[in-house]
Amino acid sequence: MAHAKNHDYHLVEPSPWPFLGGIGAFIMAIGAVGLFRYTQDLDFTLFGIDLAGWGIFAVGTLVVLYVMFGWWRDTVRESLAGDHTPVVQLHLRYGMLLFIASEVMFFVAWFWAFFDASLFTNEAQQFARVEVTGGVWPPEGIQTFDPWHLPLLNTLILLTSGTTVTWAHHSLLHNDRDGLKWGLALTVLLGVLFSLLQAYEYSHAAFSFSGSIYGSTFFMATGFHGFHVIVGTIFLAVCLIRAMAGQFTPEKHFGFEAAAWYWHFVDVVWLFLFASIYVWGAGTPAH
Repeated sequence: MAHAKNHDYHLVEPSPWPFLGGIGAFIMAIGAVGLFRYTQDLDFTLFGIDLAGWGIFAVGTLVVLYVMFGWWRDTVRESLAGDHTPVVQLHLRYGMLLFIASEVMFFVAWFWAFFDASLFTNEAQQFARVEVTGGVWPPEGIQTFDPWHLPLLNTLILLTSGTTVTWAHHSLLHNDRDGLKWGLALTVLLGVLFSLLQAYEYSHAAFSFSGSIYGSTFFMATGFHGFHVIVGTIFLAVCLIRAMAGQFTPEKHFGFEAAAWYWHFVDVVWLFLFASIYVWGAGTPAH
């Protein structure tokens, strides 16, 4: 005879997703190693299978995407079933906050790589760097973007998206369903517009990822931010679908809150990117 539940915690049912997720990530890793070695014209076969193409990596990616869809679908179902008690919701908030904190540290690494290269371009101990950059920043031969054109436009777009997602949140708290849907829809559209403009910007860059410290730090920092914008746009698009299905209430809507927190984090990171890499990086005095 099953024991009656006398606590506020939710004990999940047995799930295949952790196991399948591990398999998918392992296949992705094998495929990525094959791709890296393939770029060096090295043979990489395992039991007669060529792992140096996109096939293995694509299979692993599809498995991971399927796991993500299934796992989050089950989480939504648990919420709709009433399993997300106040205690469970509190711990979900802790988890999201810790995730965002780890993302902050991730971007701190790229920011420091940029500032270390730009502030100490002519340091005697960094003789190899001086040879590459010419002892100035931006390095010799680098034609940077004008921060007051497309980067500024993208900054305004992202800041506007922060106001629309806040509008959606306040609408939800006041049970304004139309405001919630319109705010989310506008935020998703602004996110898509930002990504399209960044792709256009990349296609017109006068420098590449390889060959310079500036290019590598620029594309790593702004590229990963662009990836986060795409993830956040998908996150909010799912929230829009759930909002249209009536799954959020003023009292219970952590899924939307998590998406809004993530989106505001993306906004703040972009402001730092604009101020440092675009503005500071475009005209730092030589050291």
